Amino acid sequence: MLHGQVGYQKVETNVRGRVLRVLERSNPTPGDDLYLNLDINLQKVSIEAFADKRGALVAIDPENGHLLAMVSMPDYDANLFVNGIDSKTYKALNTSWERPLFNRTILGSYPPGSTTKPFFALAGLETNNIQLDHEIFCPGYYQLKGKAHKYRDWKKWGHGKTDITKSIVQSCDVFYYDLAFQLGIDKMHSFMTSFGFGKRSGIDILGERSGLMPSKEWKKRVRKQVWFPGETVIAGIGQGYVLVTPLQLALGTATLANGGQHFQPQLVNAIQRKADQVPRQVNPQLVRTIPIKRQENWNEVHHAMTEVIHGARGTARRLNKPDLRYKIAGKTGTAQVFSVAQDATYKEDELEERLKDHALFMAFAPADNPKIAIAVVVENGGHGGSVAAPIAGKVIEAYLNQFSDEELKQSVRKKTAKTKKSPTPSSNTKPPKIPSAPAVKPDNTALIEREEHAHG
Repeated sequence: MLHGQVGYQKVETNVRGRVLRVLERSNPTPGDDLYLNLDINLQKVSIEAFADKRGALVAIDPENGHLLAMVSMPDYDANLFVNGIDSKTYKALNTSWERPLFNRTILGSYPPGSTTKPFFALAGLETNNIQLDHEIFCPGYYQLKGKAHKYRDWKKWGHGKTDITKSIVQSCDVFYYDLAFQLGIDKMHSFMTSFGFGKRSGIDILGERSGLMPSKEWKKRVRKQVWFPGETVIAGIGQGYVLVTPLQLALGTATLANGGQHFQPQLVNAIQRKADQVPRQVNPQLVRTIPIKRQENWNEVHHAMTEVIHGARGTARRLNKPDLRYKIAGKTGTAQVFSVAQDATYKEDELEERLKDHALFMAFAPADNPKIAIAVVVENGGHGGSVAAPIAGKVIEAYLNQFSDEELKQSVRKKTAKTKKSPTPSSNTKPPKIPSAPAVKPDNTALIEREEHAHG
Protein backbone atom coordinates (compact mmCIF):
# COMPACT_ATOMS: atom_id res chain seq x y z
CA MET A 1 0.00 0.00 0.00
CA LEU A 2 2.70 2.50 0.97
CA HIS A 3 5.36 1.15 -1.39
CA GLY A 4 3.45 1.48 -4.68
CA GLN A 5 4.88 -0.16 -7.81
CA VAL A 6 8.46 0.06 -9.05
CA GLY A 7 8.94 1.43 -12.57
CA TYR A 8 11.32 0.06 -15.19
CA GLN A 9 12.54 0.54 -18.75
CA LYS A 10 14.17 -1.67 -21.37
CA VAL A 11 16.86 0.07 -23.41
CA GLU A 12 19.21 -0.68 -26.27
CA THR A 13 22.86 0.16 -25.64
CA ASN A 14 26.10 0.02 -27.56
CA VAL A 15 29.21 -1.89 -26.49
CA ARG A 16 30.22 1.00 -24.22
CA GLY A 17 26.91 0.98 -22.37
CA ARG A 18 25.59 4.16 -23.92
CA VAL A 19 21.80 4.17 -24.29
CA LEU A 20 20.77 4.32 -27.92
CA ARG A 21 17.03 4.09 -27.51
CA VAL A 22 14.28 3.13 -25.08
CA LEU A 23 12.47 -0.02 -26.15
CA GLU A 24 9.88 -0.25 -23.38
CA ARG A 25 9.00 1.86 -20.36
CA SER A 26 6.72 1.49 -17.34
CA ASN A 27 6.43 4.50 -15.03
CA PRO A 28 6.49 3.94 -11.26
CA THR A 29 3.19 4.11 -9.40
CA PRO A 30 3.28 6.02 -6.12
CA GLY A 31 1.93 4.34 -3.02
CA ASP A 32 -1.10 5.47 -1.08
CA ASP A 33 -0.93 8.19 1.52
CA LEU A 34 -2.11 7.10 4.95
CA TYR A 35 -3.60 9.33 7.62
CA LEU A 36 -3.15 7.92 11.10
CA ASN A 37 -5.20 8.24 14.25
CA LEU A 38 -1.98 8.63 16.24
CA ASP A 39 -1.54 11.99 17.94
CA ILE A 40 2.08 13.03 17.31
CA ASN A 41 2.16 15.28 20.37
CA LEU A 42 0.83 12.45 22.53
CA GLN A 43 3.54 10.18 21.13
CA LYS A 44 6.19 12.69 22.18
CA VAL A 45 4.71 13.11 25.66
CA SER A 46 4.59 9.32 26.09
CA ILE A 47 8.23 8.87 25.10
CA GLU A 48 9.34 11.68 27.40
CA ALA A 49 7.29 10.25 30.27
CA PHE A 50 9.00 6.87 29.94
CA ALA A 51 12.44 8.48 29.99
CA ASP A 52 14.95 5.60 30.21
CA LYS A 53 12.46 2.95 31.35
CA ARG A 54 11.57 -0.14 29.33
CA GLY A 55 7.97 -1.01 28.53
CA ALA A 56 4.97 -0.03 26.47
CA LEU A 57 2.02 2.35 26.39
CA VAL A 58 -1.18 2.20 24.35
CA ALA A 59 -3.88 4.87 24.39
CA ILE A 60 -7.27 4.41 22.67
CA ASP A 61 -10.35 6.51 22.00
CA PRO A 62 -13.12 4.46 23.67
CA GLU A 63 -15.74 5.88 21.30
CA ASN A 64 -14.34 4.28 18.16
CA GLY A 65 -11.18 2.23 18.79
CA HIS A 66 -8.85 4.82 17.27
CA LEU A 67 -5.30 4.43 18.56
CA LEU A 68 -4.13 7.75 19.97
CA ALA A 69 -0.65 6.65 21.06
CA MET A 70 1.47 3.50 20.76
CA VAL A 71 4.90 3.56 22.32
CA SER A 72 7.39 0.73 22.78
CA MET A 73 10.50 1.58 24.80
CA PRO A 74 13.35 1.70 24.25
CA ASP A 75 12.82 2.95 20.73
CA TYR A 76 15.24 3.43 17.83
CA ASP A 77 15.76 5.75 14.87
CA ALA A 78 13.67 4.32 12.02
CA ASN A 79 15.53 6.54 9.55
CA LEU A 80 18.45 4.13 9.85
CA PHE A 81 16.52 1.71 7.63
CA VAL A 82 15.56 4.18 4.88
CA ASN A 83 18.64 3.75 2.71
CA GLY A 84 19.78 0.45 4.22
CA ILE A 85 21.22 -0.04 7.68
CA ASP A 86 24.82 -1.17 8.07
CA SER A 87 25.43 -4.61 9.57
CA LYS A 88 27.22 -3.33 12.68
CA THR A 89 24.39 -1.01 13.69
CA TYR A 90 21.74 -3.64 12.94
CA LYS A 91 23.58 -6.26 14.97
CA ALA A 92 23.80 -3.86 17.91
CA LEU A 93 20.04 -3.26 17.77
CA ASN A 94 19.20 -6.92 17.24
CA THR A 95 21.37 -8.29 20.05
CA SER A 96 20.75 -5.62 22.67
CA TRP A 97 19.27 -7.11 25.87
CA GLU A 98 16.84 -4.17 25.91
CA ARG A 99 15.37 -5.40 22.57
CA PRO A 100 14.58 -2.04 20.93
CA LEU A 101 13.34 -3.78 17.72
CA PHE A 102 10.75 -5.73 19.74
CA ASN A 103 7.36 -4.03 19.47
CA ARG A 104 6.17 -4.48 23.03
CA THR A 105 2.73 -2.97 22.36
CA ILE A 106 1.55 -5.99 20.34
CA LEU A 107 4.26 -8.62 20.94
CA GLY A 108 4.98 -8.21 24.64
CA SER A 109 3.09 -10.75 26.78
CA TYR A 110 2.92 -9.82 30.46
CA PRO A 111 1.10 -11.10 33.55
CA PRO A 112 -1.56 -8.40 34.04
CA GLY A 113 -1.50 -8.65 37.82
CA SER A 114 -4.14 -6.67 39.68
CA THR A 115 -5.29 -4.78 36.57
CA THR A 116 -7.66 -7.72 35.99
CA LYS A 117 -9.50 -7.16 39.28
CA PRO A 118 -12.15 -4.73 37.94
CA PHE A 119 -12.96 -7.22 35.17
CA PHE A 120 -13.27 -10.13 37.58
CA ALA A 121 -15.39 -8.05 39.97
CA LEU A 122 -17.74 -7.26 37.09
CA ALA A 123 -17.73 -10.93 36.08
CA GLY A 124 -18.79 -11.92 39.57
CA LEU A 125 -21.61 -9.38 39.59
CA GLU A 126 -22.90 -10.03 36.09
CA THR A 127 -22.94 -13.81 36.60
CA ASN A 128 -24.66 -13.46 40.00
CA ASN A 129 -21.82 -15.21 41.79
CA ILE A 130 -21.67 -12.18 44.07
CA GLN A 131 -24.02 -9.28 44.78
CA LEU A 132 -23.36 -5.56 45.22
CA ASP A 133 -23.28 -5.97 48.99
CA HIS A 134 -20.83 -8.89 48.87
CA GLU A 135 -18.20 -8.76 51.61
CA ILE A 136 -15.45 -11.05 52.88
CA PHE A 137 -12.98 -10.99 55.74
CA CYS A 138 -9.34 -10.85 54.64
CA PRO A 139 -6.88 -12.20 57.24
CA GLY A 140 -3.91 -11.78 54.89
CA TYR A 141 -4.09 -15.18 53.22
CA TYR A 142 -6.48 -17.60 51.52
CA GLN A 143 -6.67 -21.37 51.76
CA LEU A 144 -8.54 -23.94 49.75
CA LYS A 145 -10.60 -26.30 51.86
CA GLY A 146 -8.50 -29.18 53.13
CA LYS A 147 -5.24 -27.68 51.86
CA ALA A 148 -2.36 -26.33 53.93
CA HIS A 149 -1.00 -24.00 51.26
CA LYS A 150 -1.61 -20.31 51.96
CA TYR A 151 -2.15 -17.91 49.07
CA ARG A 152 -0.75 -14.70 50.45
CA ASP A 153 -2.20 -11.23 50.21
CA TRP A 154 0.30 -8.46 49.53
CA LYS A 155 -0.74 -6.99 52.90
CA LYS A 156 0.45 -9.67 55.30
CA TRP A 157 -1.79 -8.55 58.17
CA GLY A 158 -4.84 -8.50 55.90
CA HIS A 159 -7.48 -5.99 54.88
CA GLY A 160 -10.17 -7.05 57.34
CA LYS A 161 -13.74 -6.67 56.13
CA THR A 162 -13.59 -6.02 52.40
CA ASP A 163 -16.38 -5.20 49.95
CA ILE A 164 -16.16 -4.76 46.18
CA THR A 165 -15.07 -1.13 46.27
CA LYS A 166 -12.41 -1.69 48.92
CA SER A 167 -11.14 -4.77 47.07
CA ILE A 168 -10.38 -2.65 44.00
CA VAL A 169 -9.29 0.54 45.77
CA GLN A 170 -6.83 -1.22 48.09
CA SER A 171 -6.19 -4.15 45.72
CA CYS A 172 -7.11 -6.95 48.11
CA ASP A 173 -5.75 -10.24 46.75
CA VAL A 174 -7.75 -12.49 49.08
CA PHE A 175 -11.04 -11.09 47.75
CA TYR A 176 -10.08 -12.22 44.24
CA TYR A 177 -8.65 -15.57 45.30
CA ASP A 178 -12.07 -16.34 46.74
CA LEU A 179 -14.00 -14.82 43.83
CA ALA A 180 -11.93 -16.74 41.27
CA PHE A 181 -12.62 -20.00 43.07
CA GLN A 182 -16.36 -19.21 43.02
CA LEU A 183 -16.34 -18.32 39.32
CA GLY A 184 -14.18 -21.17 38.08
CA ILE A 185 -11.62 -20.81 35.32
CA ASP A 186 -13.98 -21.53 32.43
CA LYS A 187 -16.42 -18.81 33.44
CA MET A 188 -13.48 -16.42 33.90
CA HIS A 189 -12.19 -17.39 30.45
CA SER A 190 -15.57 -16.80 28.81
CA PHE A 191 -16.05 -13.40 30.40
CA MET A 192 -12.53 -12.11 29.79
CA THR A 193 -12.38 -13.17 26.14
CA SER A 194 -15.47 -11.04 25.48
CA PHE A 195 -13.29 -8.06 26.44
CA GLY A 196 -10.60 -9.18 24.00
CA PHE A 197 -8.20 -10.98 26.32
CA GLY A 198 -6.61 -14.17 25.02
CA LYS A 199 -7.24 -13.40 21.34
CA ARG A 200 -5.85 -11.15 18.63
CA SER A 201 -7.58 -7.79 18.38
CA GLY A 202 -7.41 -7.46 14.59
CA ILE A 203 -5.31 -4.27 14.67
CA ASP A 204 -4.35 -3.07 11.18
CA ILE A 205 -0.65 -4.03 11.44
CA LEU A 206 0.95 -7.46 11.35
CA GLY A 207 2.62 -9.53 14.06
CA GLU A 208 0.16 -9.26 16.94
CA ARG A 209 0.28 -11.93 19.65
CA SER A 210 -2.87 -13.33 21.24
CA GLY A 211 -1.85 -13.31 24.89
CA LEU A 212 -3.40 -16.06 27.00
CA MET A 213 -6.60 -16.38 29.00
CA PRO A 214 -6.43 -20.03 30.08
CA SER A 215 -9.21 -22.58 30.35
CA LYS A 216 -9.48 -26.27 31.21
CA GLU A 217 -9.71 -27.10 27.51
CA TRP A 218 -6.58 -25.06 26.75
CA LYS A 219 -4.46 -26.80 29.38
CA LYS A 220 -5.62 -30.25 28.31
CA ARG A 221 -4.93 -29.48 24.66
CA VAL A 222 -1.59 -27.66 25.07
CA ARG A 223 -0.11 -29.08 28.28
CA LYS A 224 -1.80 -32.50 28.23
CA GLN A 225 -2.69 -31.93 31.89
CA VAL A 226 -5.79 -31.42 33.99
CA TRP A 227 -6.61 -28.05 35.53
CA PHE A 228 -5.99 -27.62 39.26
CA PRO A 229 -8.06 -25.42 41.63
CA GLY A 230 -4.94 -23.57 42.79
CA GLU A 231 -4.36 -22.39 39.23
CA THR A 232 -7.81 -20.80 39.25
CA VAL A 233 -7.00 -19.03 42.52
CA ILE A 234 -3.84 -17.33 41.24
CA ALA A 235 -5.50 -16.48 37.91
CA GLY A 236 -7.85 -14.34 40.02
CA ILE A 237 -5.04 -11.84 40.60
CA GLY A 238 -3.77 -11.92 37.02
CA GLN A 239 -0.91 -14.35 37.61
CA GLY A 240 -0.22 -17.95 36.66
CA TYR A 241 -0.89 -18.67 33.00
CA VAL A 242 -2.67 -15.35 32.33
CA LEU A 243 -0.81 -13.14 29.84
CA VAL A 244 -1.86 -9.94 28.08
CA THR A 245 -0.35 -7.54 25.58
CA PRO A 246 -0.42 -3.81 26.37
CA LEU A 247 -2.78 -3.38 23.41
CA GLN A 248 -5.21 -5.95 24.84
CA LEU A 249 -5.15 -4.28 28.25
CA ALA A 250 -5.86 -0.86 26.73
CA LEU A 251 -8.61 -2.28 24.51
CA GLY A 252 -10.22 -4.14 27.41
CA THR A 253 -10.10 -0.93 29.45
CA ALA A 254 -11.77 1.00 26.62
CA THR A 255 -14.52 -1.64 26.44
CA LEU A 256 -15.04 -1.42 30.19
CA ALA A 257 -15.13 2.38 29.96
CA ASN A 258 -17.68 2.72 27.16
CA GLY A 259 -20.25 0.29 28.51
CA GLY A 260 -19.36 -2.88 26.61
CA GLN A 261 -18.67 -1.76 23.04
CA HIS A 262 -15.65 -3.67 21.81
CA PHE A 263 -14.03 -2.02 18.79
CA GLN A 264 -11.28 -3.23 16.52
CA PRO A 265 -8.26 -0.99 17.25
CA GLN A 266 -7.28 1.13 14.27
CA LEU A 267 -4.08 2.95 13.40
CA VAL A 268 -5.23 4.10 9.95
CA ASN A 269 -7.83 6.86 9.81
CA ALA A 270 -7.97 7.51 6.05
CA ILE A 271 -6.37 6.35 2.78
CA GLN A 272 -5.61 8.66 -0.15
CA ARG A 273 -5.02 6.92 -3.49
CA LYS A 274 -4.01 10.01 -5.47
CA ALA A 275 -2.98 13.50 -4.43
CA ASP A 276 -6.04 15.05 -6.08
CA GLN A 277 -8.51 12.62 -4.54
CA VAL A 278 -10.44 13.02 -1.30
CA PRO A 279 -9.06 10.62 1.32
CA ARG A 280 -11.28 7.60 1.95
CA GLN A 281 -12.22 7.31 5.60
CA VAL A 282 -11.67 4.00 7.40
CA ASN A 283 -14.78 3.60 9.48
CA PRO A 284 -14.70 2.24 13.05
CA GLN A 285 -15.38 -1.47 13.33
CA LEU A 286 -17.62 -2.51 16.21
CA VAL A 287 -16.70 -6.15 16.86
CA ARG A 288 -19.25 -6.92 19.56
CA THR A 289 -21.40 -5.35 22.24
CA ILE A 290 -21.20 -7.02 25.63
CA PRO A 291 -24.71 -7.33 27.10
CA ILE A 292 -25.22 -5.34 30.28
CA LYS A 293 -27.33 -7.38 32.69
CA ARG A 294 -27.46 -4.71 35.37
CA GLN A 295 -26.18 -1.18 34.86
CA GLU A 296 -25.62 -0.92 38.61
CA ASN A 297 -22.89 -3.55 38.35
CA TRP A 298 -20.93 -1.52 35.81
CA ASN A 299 -21.49 1.65 37.83
CA GLU A 300 -20.10 -0.03 40.94
CA VAL A 301 -16.90 -1.08 39.18
CA HIS A 302 -16.48 2.37 37.60
CA HIS A 303 -16.97 4.00 41.00
CA ALA A 304 -14.39 1.73 42.63
CA MET A 305 -11.88 2.46 39.85
CA THR A 306 -12.44 6.19 40.36
CA GLU A 307 -11.71 5.77 44.07
CA VAL A 308 -8.35 4.17 43.16
CA ILE A 309 -7.26 7.67 42.17
CA HIS A 310 -9.56 9.96 44.14
CA GLY A 311 -10.08 7.92 47.31
CA ALA A 312 -8.07 8.56 50.48
CA ARG A 313 -6.47 5.10 50.34
CA GLY A 314 -6.42 4.45 46.60
CA THR A 315 -3.28 2.82 45.22
CA ALA A 316 -2.91 5.58 42.57
CA ARG A 317 -4.03 8.55 44.65
CA ARG A 318 -0.89 10.49 43.74
CA LEU A 319 -2.62 11.27 40.39
CA ASN A 320 -5.34 13.21 42.21
CA LYS A 321 -3.95 16.71 41.80
CA PRO A 322 -5.78 19.70 43.34
CA ASP A 323 -6.20 21.41 39.95
CA LEU A 324 -7.43 18.32 38.08
CA ARG A 325 -10.47 19.27 35.96
CA TYR A 326 -11.78 15.74 35.59
CA LYS A 327 -11.85 12.42 37.40
CA ILE A 328 -9.80 9.42 36.35
CA ALA A 329 -10.88 5.80 36.79
CA GLY A 330 -8.06 3.28 36.92
CA LYS A 331 -6.37 0.27 38.47
CA THR A 332 -2.76 -0.36 39.39
CA GLY A 333 -0.99 -3.67 38.95
CA THR A 334 2.23 -5.35 40.03
CA ALA A 335 3.21 -8.57 38.28
CA GLN A 336 5.81 -11.05 39.52
CA VAL A 337 8.65 -11.97 37.19
CA PHE A 338 9.55 -15.08 39.19
CA SER A 339 7.96 -17.21 41.90
CA VAL A 340 8.89 -16.84 45.55
CA ALA A 341 8.81 -19.86 47.86
CA GLN A 342 5.97 -20.19 50.39
CA ASP A 343 8.19 -19.34 53.38
CA ALA A 344 10.34 -16.75 51.60
CA THR A 345 10.12 -12.97 51.55
CA TYR A 346 10.29 -10.79 48.44
CA LYS A 347 13.13 -8.30 48.98
CA GLU A 348 13.11 -5.86 46.10
CA ASP A 349 16.25 -3.98 47.14
CA GLU A 350 18.34 -7.16 46.89
CA LEU A 351 17.25 -8.10 43.37
CA GLU A 352 18.93 -7.21 40.12
CA GLU A 353 16.77 -4.99 37.93
CA ARG A 354 15.61 -7.68 35.49
CA LEU A 355 14.12 -9.75 38.35
CA LYS A 356 12.01 -6.96 39.83
CA ASP A 357 8.25 -6.93 39.37
CA HIS A 358 6.63 -5.34 36.33
CA ALA A 359 4.60 -2.20 37.05
CA LEU A 360 1.21 -1.78 35.32
CA PHE A 361 -1.59 0.74 35.20
CA MET A 362 -4.81 0.95 33.23
CA ALA A 363 -7.24 3.88 33.25
CA PHE A 364 -9.84 5.92 31.41
CA ALA A 365 -10.80 9.57 31.67
CA PRO A 366 -12.92 11.54 32.25
CA ALA A 367 -14.43 8.84 34.44
CA ASP A 368 -18.03 9.88 33.64
CA ASN A 369 -17.47 10.55 29.92
CA PRO A 370 -14.37 8.67 28.71
CA LYS A 371 -12.37 10.19 25.87
CA ILE A 372 -9.19 8.22 26.40
CA ALA A 373 -8.37 4.73 27.70
CA ILE A 374 -4.78 3.83 28.45
CA ALA A 375 -2.57 0.95 29.51
CA VAL A 376 1.03 1.26 30.68
CA VAL A 377 3.51 -1.53 31.38
CA VAL A 378 6.94 -0.71 32.81
CA GLU A 379 9.22 -3.72 32.74
CA ASN A 380 10.81 -4.38 36.14
CA GLY A 381 9.40 -1.04 37.28
CA GLY A 382 8.32 -2.34 40.67
CA HIS A 383 5.02 -0.74 41.63
CA GLY A 384 2.13 0.22 39.39
CA GLY A 385 0.97 3.11 41.56
CA SER A 386 4.34 4.83 41.85
CA VAL A 387 5.90 4.04 38.46
CA ALA A 388 3.32 3.22 35.75
CA ALA A 389 0.47 5.46 36.95
CA PRO A 390 2.44 8.75 36.75
CA ILE A 391 3.35 7.97 33.11
CA ALA A 392 -0.32 7.42 32.27
CA GLY A 393 -1.27 10.56 34.19
CA LYS A 394 1.02 12.73 32.06
CA VAL A 395 -0.40 11.30 28.84
CA ILE A 396 -4.02 11.67 29.97
CA GLU A 397 -3.36 15.26 31.04
CA ALA A 398 -1.66 16.12 27.73
CA TYR A 399 -4.60 14.73 25.75
CA LEU A 400 -7.45 16.20 27.79
CA ASN A 401 -5.85 19.62 28.20
CA GLN A 402 -6.86 20.40 24.61
CA PHE A 403 -10.54 20.30 25.68
CA SER A 404 -12.45 23.01 27.49
CA ASP A 405 -14.52 22.17 30.55
CA GLU A 406 -17.61 22.11 28.37
CA GLU A 407 -15.97 19.90 25.75
CA LEU A 408 -14.96 17.38 28.41
CA LYS A 409 -18.67 16.77 28.94
CA GLN A 410 -19.45 16.08 25.29
CA SER A 411 -18.10 13.99 22.43
CA VAL A 412 -15.43 15.83 20.47
CA ARG A 413 -13.45 14.35 17.56
CA LYS A 414 -9.80 15.12 17.10
CA LYS A 415 -7.89 15.80 13.88
CA THR A 416 -5.62 13.02 12.66
CA ALA A 417 -1.98 12.95 11.63
CA LYS A 418 -0.66 11.68 8.30
CA THR A 419 2.28 9.47 7.43
CA LYS A 420 3.06 10.90 4.01
CA LYS A 421 2.95 14.33 2.41
CA SER A 422 -0.56 15.04 1.18
CA PRO A 423 -3.35 17.59 1.58
CA THR A 424 -5.39 17.66 4.76
CA PRO A 425 -8.51 15.47 4.57
CA SER A 426 -11.75 17.34 4.15
CA SER A 427 -14.08 17.60 7.13
CA ASN A 428 -16.64 15.32 5.52
CA THR A 429 -14.26 12.38 5.85
CA LYS A 430 -14.69 12.12 9.61
CA PRO A 431 -16.13 8.83 10.79
CA PRO A 432 -19.71 8.70 11.96
CA LYS A 433 -20.26 8.75 15.69
CA ILE A 434 -20.96 5.33 17.13
CA PRO A 435 -23.77 5.45 19.70
CA SER A 436 -22.98 4.32 23.22
CA ALA A 437 -24.09 0.90 24.34
CA PRO A 438 -27.75 0.85 25.33
CA ALA A 439 -28.58 0.32 28.97
CA VAL A 440 -30.35 -2.93 29.71
CA LYS A 441 -33.00 -3.11 32.38
CA PRO A 442 -32.64 -4.12 35.10
CA ASP A 443 0.88 -22.47 42.46
CA ASN A 444 3.17 -20.42 44.10
CA THR A 445 2.52 -16.94 45.33
CA ALA A 446 4.88 -14.57 47.04
CA LEU A 447 4.75 -13.12 50.49
CA ILE A 448 5.36 -9.54 49.49
CA GLU A 449 6.27 -6.86 51.99
CA ARG A 450 5.62 -3.40 50.63
CA GLU A 451 3.91 -0.14 51.39
CA GLU A 452 0.16 -0.12 50.87
CA HIS A 453 0.17 2.98 48.69
CA ALA A 454 2.73 1.43 46.35
CA HIS A 455 0.95 -1.86 45.74
CA GLY A 456 -0.86 -2.59 42.48
